Amino acid sequence: MKIAEVIGKVTLSRKHPSLDGARWIIGIPLKSDELNTNKKKKTEPFVIYDELGASPGSLIAVSEGAEAAAPFNPDTKPIDAYVSAILDQVEVY
Repeated sequence: MKIAEVIGKVTLSRKHPSLDGARWIIGIPLKSDELNTNKKKKTEPFVIYDELGASPGSLIAVSEGAEAAAPFNPDTKPIDAYVSAILDQVEVY
């Protein structure tokens, strides 16, 4: 699982029918030293499937790979990253 910051949304002209009812967002993964500061390193953004309604600037927990598809079992969805939580506060010790 990763923590990411939402930086935007994705607009699709076509999508798989199983993906109705949610949206795609763009997030930047954060390292632990970036969570308590406003200085963010420029890392590769990635696209995430969102059913929770995360907005730009939100911190989110992201599941990837097989874990991203697990909440939909036994149905299958063609996703690789899934918003599993919107985080109100993160404390790093």
